[in-house]
Amino acid sequence: MRLTLLVLLLLGCALQARSQERKRAREYGIRIGVLPTGALNAITDVPGVRVGHTTLVQGQAVRTGVTAIVPHAGNVFQQKVPAAVYVGNGFGKLAGSTQIEELGILETPIVLTNTLSVGTALNAVVDYVLRQPGNEAVQSVNAVVGETNDGALNDIRGRHVTEQHVLAAIEQARTGQVAEGNVGAGTGTVCFGFKGGIGTASRLLPAKQGGYTVGVLVQTNFGGVLQINGAPVGQELEQFYLSQQLKDRADGSCMIVVATDAPIDARNLERLAKRAFLGLAKTGGIAANGSGDYIIAFSTHPGLRVPYAPTAPTQTTTTLTNDAMSPLFMAAIEATEEAIINSLFKAETLQGKQPQPIEALPLDKVLKILKQHHAR
Repeated sequence: MRLTLLVLLLLGCALQARSQERKRAREYGIRIGVLPTGALNAITDVPGVRVGHTTLVQGQAVRTGVTAIVPHAGNVFQQKVPAAVYVGNGFGKLAGSTQIEELGILETPIVLTNTLSVGTALNAVVDYVLRQPGNEAVQSVNAVVGETNDGALNDIRGRHVTEQHVLAAIEQARTGQVAEGNVGAGTGTVCFGFKGGIGTASRLLPAKQGGYTVGVLVQTNFGGVLQINGAPVGQELEQFYLSQQLKDRADGSCMIVVATDAPIDARNLERLAKRAFLGLAKTGGIAANGSGDYIIAFSTHPGLRVPYAPTAPTQTTTTLTNDAMSPLFMAAIEATEEAIINSLFKAETLQGKQPQPIEALPLDKVLKILKQHHAR
């Protein structure tokens, strides 16, 4: 009898915790933009894209992790994808960016982590690529690693991320739903003075515009004056940059990864990346002096793959024209805006190395504000 009662009590607690679980913005009736989402409303709606996390929460001070984005299921080094980088504000460390800018291709998974773990992640990505079957003769690897500084919650100087943590994130990368909030590289981040994290979203173009998908994943650690669907949430909550409370320093960083299956070359991928930065602006981000805001955009379209060892001196490809880019621009803006909001909605209050925890965005108050401003 006592055992049965204990089981029922534990089951009740589990169900209650599940019912109180923080939801994504769209699950509260918030519709950002006008385009439909993909099936999962995630970067993994783009065929072949996989995401993996390693989350480190240890003791009182370790609050960090790794997030890996893998462009396709094959050997990415052997079959590179077109890519581009746009720098919104360059106070950051995006390793591997110059080769992307020069050659217009991405040849490794994209890894996100904290600022002082970039070197460790670089070594791990190089090791991962060199160990891939078919890469036995490879002598140069352009590993791509981005970061944000999670030192407000995490013992960043301890450099607790290891190469094994990075390799685990890559090897565990999967299609399907993507965990958001306090996970992976978003474990210790802060956004608009509230707990930030990992967020994702996607948009699906109408069939007349090609039916392409644009997916976005963000690591949010920046500030400004929070807006949700145009509503002045930060002002209403009295927590924003240059407010009397000064609860939002605005410095930090935001890493944005944009994926699409549209046949876009590196030049137009850079234009797509620029539009993603507009999505950040729509949330109230100001790209402060101390914020490293980077966008990496890539296309998974099979017809644009660049072989490591080409058999001919030329390559014939079919790409979208400039005039066909506008729907994709709109998709990138909407998906970026919603991904950032999802990172805030899914993040939970977290205690780290400092005495006071970083509070999660108060959803009950936010939903009331959105209703008052007809934003949901």
